[in-house]
Amino acid sequence: MLTAAADQAVVVRDLRKSYGASEAVRGISFSVGRGQTVALLGGNGAGKTTTLSMLLGVLTPSSGSIELLGLPLAQHRYDILPRINFTSPYVDLPKRLSVVENLRVFAGLYGVDDARQRIAELIAELDLTEVADRSYANLSAGQRTRVSLAKSLLNSPELLLLDEPTASLDPDVGDRMRSLLERFRAQSGCAMLLASHNMAEVERLCDEVIMLRRGEIVDHGSPAVLLAKYGRSSLDDVFLDISRAEPA
Repeated sequence: MLTAAADQAVVVRDLRKSYGASEAVRGISFSVGRGQTVALLGGNGAGKTTTLSMLLGVLTPSSGSIELLGLPLAQHRYDILPRINFTSPYVDLPKRLSVVENLRVFAGLYGVDDARQRIAELIAELDLTEVADRSYANLSAGQRTRVSLAKSLLNSPELLLLDEPTASLDPDVGDRMRSLLERFRAQSGCAMLLASHNMAEVERLCDEVIMLRRGEIVDHGSPAVLLAKYGRSSLDDVFLDISRAEPA
């Protein structure tokens, strides 16, 4: 699971995060290859959000190391951040700004060339034309999810961190957003790290699955390998087997 850094978009070694006596992430190591999509799965409190926050530089690890796109995050944060992006339906954008205004602000922050054209492309691709001039505060949950996804693709990132990217979307729109992510990865070679509770989404999008429980990696492998290993027909059942297992 941890391989040569030259071919990796993400290399995490012995990563730990503690809050006083509570250890949220307990010495995990993994890698994500360039052009690969990897799922980071686990129940509530497993350490997924804490891990993503450390990869984004929002949280400082208690110990361990993170390399993104071949560079150590601790020393090269400002070289790395313009080359990556993040989406989560649980992180709001500025509510007083319209959809277009939000995208213009983030395009400026990411230094996007020809921002007007890029924003127009994403608004069309994510079916946001009718709400483009509406304030973010007045959008539905599903519309906000699509705006967040548009924001995450603005800079054509080399690494995309996805936290429940299709939450709040109806089945039709969710399917179209997954197809969009598949096309983007195929065209750009972007690496993706996905946290999701939608096991059908994970099975469709991901090359490998990393299972977390109580801040530790307890299993990993491709969806097919995990299905065979646990003798299950769905990743939902594998997820339940692993999350409910008693620690050794």
